[in-house]
Parts: sequence; structure tokens; C-alpha cells
Amino acid sequence: MSEPLADLFPGFEARTVTGDGAEIFLRTGGDGPPLLLVHGYPQTHVMWHRVAPALAAHFTLVIPDLRGYGQSSVPATVPDHASYSKRAMASDLVAVMAALGHDRFHLAGHDRGGRVAYRLALDHPQVLDRLAVLDIVPTHAMWHEFTVAMAMKVYHWLFLAQPEPLPEMLITKAPADYLDYTIASWTKAGSLDAFDPRAMVHYRASFSQSDRIHACCEDYRSGQTYDLAADEADVAAGRTIAAPLLALWGNAGIPGETRGPLDIWRDWADDVTGIGIDSGHFVCEENPDAATQALLDFFRGGS
Repeated sequence: MSEPLADLFPGFEARTVTGDGAEIFLRTGGDGPPLLLVHGYPQTHVMWHRVAPALAAHFTLVIPDLRGYGQSSVPATVPDHASYSKRAMASDLVAVMAALGHDRFHLAGHDRGGRVAYRLALDHPQVLDRLAVLDIVPTHAMWHEFTVAMAMKVYHWLFLAQPEPLPEMLITKAPADYLDYTIASWTKAGSLDAFDPRAMVHYRASFSQSDRIHACCEDYRSGQTYDLAADEADVAAGRTIAAPLLALWGNAGIPGETRGPLDIWRDWADDVTGIGIDSGHFVCEENPDAATQALLDFFRGGS
């Protein structure tokens, strides 16, 4: 019998809202201007549980599971991987926020959620006030500036983007072991010590489902194809992000292997600030106090 999923957002409402082709599970709570918080791989909305209480004192939080993740629906895949593109995921979130009555909002995204977030900023600039991206640089920079060190750090980009069924076949043989190893390997400490065990139960529950494992692989296949092409089109057209952008990264995280997250983001946005945080990839769980303060300072400056 599987473990029950603990409610890590006491006082928040749980609901499902129709996106743009997917049913999106979310938590909402707090008071103030709307702030959308978007998780990454291989997690769910639960990754925000340590920063949500302090943010909810100043903002109305909307904390969804992306399509294919957590408790949201799992749309069918298509040959060009568009159904798990960051454009499709961003369209879901714009539709969800409109359904909740939020025509403009702040947005923070971690990992894949950060990729959804900056795609939303480029595709739907009219809805966005301020944008924070956590421990990423744009997909275009990742693929076009790949190094040996980066390949070793993010081997999963190459593995998960392989054609079906190779990654699915290998992961489904030991999904919990794969998940635990992956998450631990991206922390500063190289362990699961930073994570609430109740949150890990959520992550394992989602990642143990074969359709969601496939959806995650499609997310990365889209990253190598559809998402990269969308970024390349923006670079060719000279499009940039108009909203003020905050880049946060773990000092022992993934962007540390690049030529510099601030330099890269300044190629993509007109108004960029950012800082490194003492953590690995999972800044909101490894160092929630520093992550919360940085987010509050940034978003309260625009509220």
C-alpha cells in the first residue's frame, strides 16, 4: 500500500482548473498581487512548500503541477513533441490564471518551470509583471554552449531526449531509485538530507506512474526539438523579455557550469538582476530562507 500524500500547504485551497488542453491541479492561497510559482523536473508543485508561507503573507499564490506532472492530466503525445513544449505549458498557465481572474501576474519558475516561465514571458508579455528564473539559463544557451563539464552535470538532457522507448524502459525498472539518485546528485551535499520526507513521498508517487515518466521524457524531447527551435526563432528575430527578470542560482547548481548566468540572461532580457545562493540545484528546499528573501525583495519591488 502506498503512503498517503501529506498536505504541505495548510490553509491553501486545492483545485483543478482547465488549461489550454490539459487539466491543471493547483494550490492557491495568500493575499495580495498574484504570484504564479512553477516547479521543475522531477518534482511537483510541492517543491514550493518551504517558501510558500512567507510569500503568501504578501501575494496570492497559485502553485500548479505542470501538464504530465503531479496530479495534472497527461495529454497525448504527438510526433513533433509539441504537446509537452514549454509553449504548450505556458499556454496552460495563462489560461489557468485567466480562469482564476488574474489577467496580469508575477511569475517564478524553477528548472523546467523556469523554461516555461521565460517562454511565457516571450509569448505572452502582456500578462507578466515580473519574472524570476531559478537555477537555469535559456535552452538555447544550454544546447549551443554545451561543454564536457556541462554534459556530465546534465547528462539527463541527452538521456531523456533519446527516442522512445529507451529512457522510459530503463527508468520504469526502478523509478524511485532513479528519482532519489537524480535529486540527491543535484544537491550541494549530494544527499536527500535537505528534503522533507513528506515531499519526497509526493515526488515518488508522481514519478512511479508510467504515463508520467513518459510525459517527463517528452518534456525533454521537446526541449531538444520544439523548444530549441522556438528559442532559435526568438534569437533570429531579436525578441527579448521586457519584464524585469531576476536570476537566482545555486552556487553549486547547474548554471555554475555555464559562462555566467547573468551574462547569458542579459542576452535575453532588458532588465536583469540576480544572485547566487548557497545551495545546489534545489534552492527553495536546500536554502529556503535565502531563496524566500530574494524572491520577496524582487517581487515586492514591483507590487
